[in-house]
Amino acid sequence: MSAAANTVLPEAVRALAEADFGAVAQRFSEAGFAVSLPAPGILIVKGAAHVQRPSVLVSVGVHGDETGPIEMVAWLIEALSRTPTELAVDLMLCVGNIDAIAQGKRFIDADLNRMFRLERGSLAGTAEAGRADALIAATCAFFEGAGPQRWHLDLHTAIRPSHYPMFAIVPEIIAEEPRKALIDWLGQAAIGAVIMNPKSVGTYSYYSSEHHGAAGSTVELGRVGTLGQNDLSQFADASAALDRLLRGQPGVDAKAAPHVFATARQVIKLSDAFTMSVGRETWNFTPMKKGEVIATDGDTVYTVEHDEELVVFPNPEVRVGLRAGLMVTRIG
Repeated sequence: MSAAANTVLPEAVRALAEADFGAVAQRFSEAGFAVSLPAPGILIVKGAAHVQRPSVLVSVGVHGDETGPIEMVAWLIEALSRTPTELAVDLMLCVGNIDAIAQGKRFIDADLNRMFRLERGSLAGTAEAGRADALIAATCAFFEGAGPQRWHLDLHTAIRPSHYPMFAIVPEIIAEEPRKALIDWLGQAAIGAVIMNPKSVGTYSYYSSEHHGAAGSTVELGRVGTLGQNDLSQFADASAALDRLLRGQPGVDAKAAPHVFATARQVIKLSDAFTMSVGRETWNFTPMKKGEVIATDGDTVYTVEHDEELVVFPNPEVRVGLRAGLMVTRIG
């Protein structure tokens, strides 16, 4: 695996990165769970059919170079599989872009986290489009007949530095009660900021929220790193919060509640004439003042309309038709 060519990976990390669920699946199966592997990189573990349990989908590696959550979840699932009867939820564990992980790349043809929508345009024939179809089919099967407690935590790391090192994107369409529970959980996981997202751009977590009623979130846990060389101490609170969720243990008081932001606008790249006043090196949550030009695209000019807006995910190099940045305002 090129992403860790100079690193001897612990077995648990290697197995998850390569979507090898053999040992973990066997332990849960021997403990009496219904275990299935509906597609490469997808493990589903369910309890007795007559017992309604929360349904929790955890996905990692949707971007192949975001390796920290792979390591974090590998150790967590390895430990839980050693005491399998403590799993208190129905669990779907998904390793997203297996081929990209193997090559140490973000993606093979295109961004997998823009494929969870009906209209894919020029991206329809990409490797990631086919992978998204497999993930969608497994997700539908997992949530079919599930109870009201449905979660999807899609764990990522950010490309660039951030004024909030840990932050999350939460779809506005989530009902009030599960949304509050999700944001409370994010606070326990030491997530410093939550962005409320009113519209899908084809992400996996928004898909699960929109089509399956899940409390879904794209969770950004620090920075991109090399597999096997991540500082796992930065994920300690997130790992502990996820472990409690999977074991059905009560939450703890968050060290601080996340700051909450509203989406002011999506900055969409409309043509190859698109230019931004900020580049990919710009930190997430960098503030901009009213009247400043965010981007231009032919006759279209994106400007800051509030007294202050903060830019997140600026990337002028995305394909035409995709989001090149997100402008947010603080509301809480």
